[in-house]
Amino acid sequence: MFTFFLIGITVFFICAMLKDITIGVGMGFGLFAIFSILRFRTRNFSVKDMAYIFTTIGISVINSVNMMEVPIIGYLIINFIIVLSVFILEEHLKNNMFSKYSILYDNLDLLKPGSNNKLIKDLSARTGFNILRVKIRNINLKKNVAELDVFYKE
Repeated sequence: MFTFFLIGITVFFICAMLKDITIGVGMGFGLFAIFSILRFRTRNFSVKDMAYIFTTIGISVINSVNMMEVPIIGYLIINFIIVLSVFILEEHLKNNMFSKYSILYDNLDLLKPGSNNKLIKDLSARTGFNILRVKIRNINLKKNVAELDVFYKE
C-alpha cells in the first residue's frame, strides 16, 4: 500500500507539471529510464526502497522544471504534500504492521469453528507473542499436526 500511494502521488505531480512543457515526454521517458537502470542494473532493492528512490527522483524532476506560471510557493506545496504523504504512510504502516510466523501445531481440536479465541490464547501462551490472527495453511491428519501462520504485532 505504501508503494502504490507514494508512486501514485509522485507520478500525479510529475504528469501535472510536465503536461505543459514541450520536452515533457522526453523528460518523462528519461525519468523512467533512470528508474529502470536503478532497478535492473544494481543490487535488488525492496519495493519500499524503490518507492523512496522513485519519489526522490520525482521530487528532483518536479523541482527542476522551470515553469513561469507556477510560483515558488507552488513547488513548496507540492514538495510538502509528497513529504507529508510519506510521513502519513510510514506512520500508518508502523501502527498496522503485523509479523507472520509459521508453526506446526498439534492440538487439532482447537482448529474447529468457534474455537478461535481458545486457539489464539493457547498459541499466545505457547509462543509468548500477542497473537492477533491465525491462518490455517495445511492440516496433516496422519501426523496429527497443522501448519499455521500466526500474525502478531511487534
